[in-house]
Amino acid sequence: MTPRDSSDSPDSPRNRWSDLDRPPLSSTALRRGLVRDGGLWRQVDVVQRTGSTNSDLVARAAEGDLAEGVVLVAEEQSAARGRLDRQWTAPARSGLFFSVLLRPAEIPVARWGWLPLLTGVAVATGLSRAAGVDTALKWPNDLLVTVGDEERKAGGILAERAGDDGVVIGVGINVSLRADELPVPRAGSLALAGAVNTDRDPLLRGVLRSLEDWYGRWRSAGGD
Repeated sequence: MTPRDSSDSPDSPRNRWSDLDRPPLSSTALRRGLVRDGGLWRQVDVVQRTGSTNSDLVARAAEGDLAEGVVLVAEEQSAARGRLDRQWTAPARSGLFFSVLLRPAEIPVARWGWLPLLTGVAVATGLSRAAGVDTALKWPNDLLVTVGDEERKAGGILAERAGDDGVVIGVGINVSLRADELPVPRAGSLALAGAVNTDRDPLLRGVLRSLEDWYGRWRSAGGD
């Protein structure tokens, strides 16, 4: 049997930098920018490829006492799911694909239904600031951008229960997706919408900081 060259692995440095327009994310840099004393985000992990960050984080939460504020980011997902179990596919490093674990234990469960809507507002606000592109929401979970004169879906949100006191919220955003890479003609991306910034590191930081702000205000209001 001929040994497989380690550089053929999707995790190898050569493959991770194979598209210079889509550099890899650094978990170290993201932790440095997001994890702070008294803040919501406690851990940021980046994996090269997985089936679904939501499924992974729900499973991790079920295995033990995983603290609120864990963020799991994937450079590529092979089995990502949207609303009604629709599949979400995109080339590696072409977008932001991440999930967060929240534990709003003091908020009545009946009010947790606000979380995906709150996340949508937070994501739209964060992207508008960090990418310089107008964003809109189509309830309950679609993020829209304008490409030409047409509104197109560039992102989605999926919330799932994680045990009795947790919620995992997954977000997928098309960042640098090109026209010939669109899964369907009506899809869009930040790049196609004319974003002034498609660097995923500051985009992810902006979105997570916006989510931290909106989530904190929601908790302070008792989930109202």
